[in-house]
Amino acid sequence: MTKLIHSMIRVLDPDLSIDFYKTALNLDVAQRFDFDGFSLIYLRNSENDFELELTHNHDQDEPYTHGSGYGHLAVCVDDLADVHRRVTAANLKPTEMKAMSYNGQPMARFFFLTDPDGYKIEFLERFGRFQ
Repeated sequence: MTKLIHSMIRVLDPDLSIDFYKTALNLDVAQRFDFDGFSLIYLRNSENDFELELTHNHDQDEPYTHGSGYGHLAVCVDDLADVHRRVTAANLKPTEMKAMSYNGQPMARFFFLTDPDGYKIEFLERFGRFQ
């Protein structure tokens, strides 16, 4: 059986990204590896063992482009309204909270944030398939 262990994104300013992910998702640096020319920074929290890998190429001086294929990361939270208030107070500029139904049944409540490099993060309230 396979196990998902991390997702990697490229970042322009690792300190800005580390601060963002600490504030937005309560992720801490689990490990950091600084090589000649690039750094790998693994972020996680005590909620699970899946990590977000930030890759910083030291010679990159322009923002990365995401093309037309990238979608978003998704996280689930117990109290969506509380998290929305917290990230709003931290000036992270979340979208409005929305609800979605399928065949007339509630399916999801969610909002999005965008990180300093333009990556989108979907926050879903724990419900149904989103646990």
